[in-house]
Amino acid sequence: MKTGRIIRSLSGYYDIQLDGTEEIQRTRARGEFRNSKQKPLVGDFVDFESDRDEGLIWAIHDRRNVLVRPPVANIDIAVIVTAVKEPNFTANLLDRQLVALEAAGVDPLIYFSKFDLLSSEERQMMKQVVQDYRQIGYPVIESTAPNAFDQLKAELRDKVSVFMGQTGAGKSTLLNHLSPNLGLETGEVSKALSRGKHTTRQVTLIRVDDALIADTPGFSSYEVFDFSAETLDDFFPEFVAVRSNCRFRGCLHLNEPACAVKEAVTVGTISQSRYNSYKAFYQLIKAQKPKYKTDN
Repeated sequence: MKTGRIIRSLSGYYDIQLDGTEEIQRTRARGEFRNSKQKPLVGDFVDFESDRDEGLIWAIHDRRNVLVRPPVANIDIAVIVTAVKEPNFTANLLDRQLVALEAAGVDPLIYFSKFDLLSSEERQMMKQVVQDYRQIGYPVIESTAPNAFDQLKAELRDKVSVFMGQTGAGKSTLLNHLSPNLGLETGEVSKALSRGKHTTRQVTLIRVDDALIADTPGFSSYEVFDFSAETLDDFFPEFVAVRSNCRFRGCLHLNEPACAVKEAVTVGTISQSRYNSYKAFYQLIKAQKPKYKTDN
């Protein structure tokens, strides 16, 4: 039995890189996985057997974390490429991404792009935004900071990462800057995976120096929150830090008196913008239609 990490899925096949080597072998999953409603994902560590032509996956190791859209497991870091201009910065979108990653147990890194497009006045305003996120404890890199690119490469070293960001934020530019060949390789993979408009989204782990970067087209894990509104504050680290001081156990930080979170917003230790995002997400989750699981 061999062990390795799935680095690519393609039409029911899984390419596995053997532990400690550069060797890649192509496999299929055992039928039992379908019966147990398990599915191997890119990023999974698996046990498998293989011969000269084709291998078979026998077991999937426990996952540290997993994203559903795109389907990728065991992620070390997610880089949120966030434009400060063109398109203009939107705190709500960034906070959606952060909450989704917190819920999935994935460590985020915020990369603020296009700082060079800001006026002096806009730059001062964004500096405060950057400081607010740093104060929460999120690692932040500004595109115009000295050695910003070297900082990013250092953060990615020896890790599996995903890059996410809205259209126009500069994600593709940043990825191609990381490796001049990455854009070509990503394009080739996308072309190989193309099977018409109904094709399932695919993920590929691409090696860039000492890092593995997931090619994740159309990142959308933050579109719907798959947890209850009552647990939303679990995914705001600055809320977690003070909520034990709320008068009422299970405080929702909305209309309750003596709420430590609202008091922190009043004194400025929690930003108004983050609190606004919390309230908006709470209402969004409450408005979502419940999901019912059905047996096939």
